Amino acid sequence: MATSKFVYFFGGGKAEGKTEMKDLLGGKGANLAEMTNLGIPVPPGFTITTEVCAAFYENERNYPAELEAELDATLAKLEKLMGKKLGDADDPLLVSVRSGAAVSMPGMMDTILNLGLNDTAVQGLIANTGNDRFAWDAYRRFIMMFGNVAMGLDINIFEDILHDMKKKKKVEDDTDLTSDDLKTLVDLFKAAYKKALKKPFPQDPKTQLWAAIDAVFGSWNNPKADKYRALNGITGLLGTAVNVQSMVFGNFGDTSGTGVCFSRDPSTGKNVFYGEYLMNAQGEDVVAGIRTPLKISVLAKKDKDMYNQIIAFKDQLEKHYKDMQDMEFTIQEGNLFILQTRNGKRTGQAAVKIAVDMVEEKMITKEEALFRVSPDQLDQLFHPMIEPKSRKNMVLLAKGLNASPGAASGKIVFSAEDAEHAALAGEKCLLVRKETSPDDIGGMDAAQGILTSTGGMTSHAAVVARGMGTPCVAGCKDVVISGKTMKVDGKTFKEFDWITIDGSTGEVFEGEALTIAPKMSKELVTVLEWADKVRLGAKREGIKGKGFLIRTNADLPQDAKIARNFGAEGIGLCRTEHMFFEEGKLQHFQQMIVAEDQEARKTALKKILPLQKKDFKGIFKAMDGLPVTVRLLDPPLHEFVPQTKADIKALAEQIGIKPKALQDKIDSLHEYNPMLGHRGCRLGITYPEMYDMQVEAIISAACEVAKSGTKVFPEIMIPLVGTAKELEILKANAEAVIAGVFKAKKMKVKYMIGTMIEIPRAAITADKVAEHAEFFSFGTNDLTQMTFGYSRDDSGAFLGQYIADGILPTDPTASIDVDGVGRLVQYATQLGRGVKPELKLGICGEHGGDPASIDFCYKTGLNYVSCSPFRVPIARLAAAQAVINNR
Repeated sequence: MATSKFVYFFGGGKAEGKTEMKDLLGGKGANLAEMTNLGIPVPPGFTITTEVCAAFYENERNYPAELEAELDATLAKLEKLMGKKLGDADDPLLVSVRSGAAVSMPGMMDTILNLGLNDTAVQGLIANTGNDRFAWDAYRRFIMMFGNVAMGLDINIFEDILHDMKKKKKVEDDTDLTSDDLKTLVDLFKAAYKKALKKPFPQDPKTQLWAAIDAVFGSWNNPKADKYRALNGITGLLGTAVNVQSMVFGNFGDTSGTGVCFSRDPSTGKNVFYGEYLMNAQGEDVVAGIRTPLKISVLAKKDKDMYNQIIAFKDQLEKHYKDMQDMEFTIQEGNLFILQTRNGKRTGQAAVKIAVDMVEEKMITKEEALFRVSPDQLDQLFHPMIEPKSRKNMVLLAKGLNASPGAASGKIVFSAEDAEHAALAGEKCLLVRKETSPDDIGGMDAAQGILTSTGGMTSHAAVVARGMGTPCVAGCKDVVISGKTMKVDGKTFKEFDWITIDGSTGEVFEGEALTIAPKMSKELVTVLEWADKVRLGAKREGIKGKGFLIRTNADLPQDAKIARNFGAEGIGLCRTEHMFFEEGKLQHFQQMIVAEDQEARKTALKKILPLQKKDFKGIFKAMDGLPVTVRLLDPPLHEFVPQTKADIKALAEQIGIKPKALQDKIDSLHEYNPMLGHRGCRLGITYPEMYDMQVEAIISAACEVAKSGTKVFPEIMIPLVGTAKELEILKANAEAVIAGVFKAKKMKVKYMIGTMIEIPRAAITADKVAEHAEFFSFGTNDLTQMTFGYSRDDSGAFLGQYIADGILPTDPTASIDVDGVGRLVQYATQLGRGVKPELKLGICGEHGGDPASIDFCYKTGLNYVSCSPFRVPIARLAAAQAVINNR
């Protein structure tokens, strides 16, 4: 083990830990220690380190030999400070046992409250507090949680007994049960426990404590925690810590309560105190959505002094941590305790506003602000909204809480499992539940949105949805769920019926909605301006020019305009093949493909030339002086020919041949492995007239646009080059065509000719290829496929298992494989720039919008990354973060 100390104490105004020890004490344990040192009223306790969790799994769920003695000594220290003993008959110490990893994972791991109660201690609690109802309520809660969490019993065993008791007593809420009712529940719970486990409920508090510790450490690798880490890219942690903390009670009576609050609004980011609370309740009642809580502003009216105390601690903690805080508090008979603080999870909208506001408040710097917004959070800001005109015609069914912004339409499903099945089938669905639980994490991720009938803004559904960026409406009381039906506003909806939710307003609508992309807020513009200043000012040794640019992948003028509005600094990939699928072009292109000789092909291409030129003119105008990289035709020709008998017959009539002859020609284009077949530059070698037409269209368009007064910078990219000779031949062909255009137009424009590095051989012979190229663009989609031997379309069948088994750390088609594909990129960069120091380098695969890949590209020395239009703002932020991280 890395350290000989396994247990860290906090209490009495002093703590052995501090906030910088998150890796060892977990976020919760480190912050409890920090708050204790700050003089904030934190219930005393101790933290068992994450190293113990690692040892627990390494040693087949056994602990280090020294742990038991160290824990006993620390427990004795806690008992001395509190003046109470665990399990004492007169004045028992009760504790909570909670998880706490270095990275917050809300609700994913286990918690047990009221530990230490037994048949003797409950009498001591009654005698000491004079409140027998409270004592029996605490005991029945403990048996319920211990049985479920520590022993793995189905929670419904206890819930059903509780439900039957309330039905028998004709009451609605748990708080309406009497002391005698709760005492009877304790007996019934113990009997159910014994029946299920064939042994009585444990009366020894030490036995209870070790079982609870086992359960919390054991929950580190439970399915929901594993899935949460996978979904959020959380890796490299030792495990969870365990926090054992003396209990304070919000269910002591009407002068006690519990709540969750945020120092700023986690949905909007506004600098307003935000939270919820319940009187006469424990914390689980708030976060689990068991009862619908009150807004924290209500407390200001009912108990101004208590409200002001919470405000004071809120301000102190936010100022100390320099970030928005998520706090849990308990009031016990008028005394306030802060149980936890952490940097609060927030929506993308809130993250941006909080970052900008805190810079204006001089709490953080602009560069610090850039790290307060993650690229994933920024992505949330581009979730669709309901189109305003169509919204007027929609039928409003109900309104709940606007728990997580964005609009979503989908078919109703009532379970997480059904949501996952729907997603696999390609169906859009909305997960509709009374309230979600951590077990629903897979379905919550699969669903387009989430609707719950109970719970508040800090319920599980709300918190997790905000973290995922999934639209959510919570606490929609008018929605009544029974089995696989939902009743609302006098209407009944069944499974797979369509509804729409607006998580920004809390509204629920009937049917499917028309949605639009949102506009950028002024705060987002500000953050991106700060990001641009950082990345555009970046200087790297050995690289000519400064800055790290963001381009876009755009095939049509409208895509180019969107990307330009989002801040794209050029087009890194314009795929010409997408243009051919448009009506008016496809039939001419098909005629060219099935032509019998070169002359017939040229005749068909002449018809396409003006149409291609028109496309390029639109793109050049849209980019208005920014560079545009146009990739010449890449896919195999069989992708463009008709497949059905009716379409084959129609084309045969157009070109004047028999359908059978056309079918034979189409059959001849079939390839067993088209990805490695007759495509890319190989088409340009065998059918040079095809590439010649495209080059003529590009340069003619550039000349005509330039003549109108718009600057143009065309870059012609030859795809799928595997040998330098291929590029040499095709570059010479292109230059001959370009010279002809310049002569005919009596003018010239600046242009570049380069290639896409997407074949491993091209990467490892990049010095040879660079002799004929003015730029390289790494096509990491195909480079990844060819390096791994994976098909991007089929690898999903096994990549999930590979990642789960640790064979691969991430999906290499989503984030660049640094050790393999990345090494080829680095090698090609070194070889290429060794021949031409001024060689321009970029990336245009899907990795161009992935933050981790962007960081790699910056470190490698690429000049730019290119991504889809809606990823441009994310790439701008990620690029700035890469510059700062690699200084």
